[in-house]
Amino acid sequence: MNPQKKKIFTRFVVVIVLMLIYIWAFAGLPTIEVKETSGQIVRAIFSGLFNPDWDYVYDPAGEDLIAKLIETLAIAILGTFIAAVFCIPLAFLAARNIVKSRVISQFGKFILSFIRVFPDIIFALIFIKAVGPGSFSGVLALGIGSIGMLGKLFSDDVESVNLSTTEALIATGANPVKTLWFAVVPQILPSYLNFVMYRFEVNIRAASILGVIGAGGIGTPLIFALQVRDWERVGIILLGIIVMITLVDFVSGKIRAKLV
Repeated sequence: MNPQKKKIFTRFVVVIVLMLIYIWAFAGLPTIEVKETSGQIVRAIFSGLFNPDWDYVYDPAGEDLIAKLIETLAIAILGTFIAAVFCIPLAFLAARNIVKSRVISQFGKFILSFIRVFPDIIFALIFIKAVGPGSFSGVLALGIGSIGMLGKLFSDDVESVNLSTTEALIATGANPVKTLWFAVVPQILPSYLNFVMYRFEVNIRAASILGVIGAGGIGTPLIFALQVRDWERVGIILLGIIVMITLVDFVSGKIRAKLV
């Protein structure tokens, strides 16, 4: 068999195998049964979403939408701040051009990769068991979970730094701390702030979800409203989340545009 025919035959076999796998997978799906009340439930959901509970926006006597959105924003800010601080030493530790020892650099990269393995929701479940449900567990989950990605981005940026200026400072007798501060930091500071702002945008969305499992924020009243099928409450909460995320993205985009 010539190479051209062999290539065609291989592709044909692959397509057939994939088709058989899909047929086998879909054949095992249970029969979808539509309940008599499905239409009524769907209409109730859309009715609630388009007729939100405006009374929940502000309630001086108890928890309301504004208070929960502020709590969600605070969780994202504190979590991002923790990650922004603790990712710095790990990023420099993992940067091959800063740490001359390959073993130490690989160890730093391993720590950052290990942290990135676990999604934020896993960290949230761990900290809920450790410190109890609430905003504090959400802050810790986002703070620790964000270190891996921020450290990875920051470390890659540090490795791309032009170190020729450091050689000039060392020649004038500058110590390592001054060399790092005056030669490296000015080059990486804009990118670092850009990474932090980007991670903050991600953490806003994550903080909205973590409340569903008890880690504080707007997700807690959202899951309660879903459980009791209070679609009007669900509608106003989703609207609040959309407005908050849109405003944060707009402000963050303006700030990042000035940093670049």
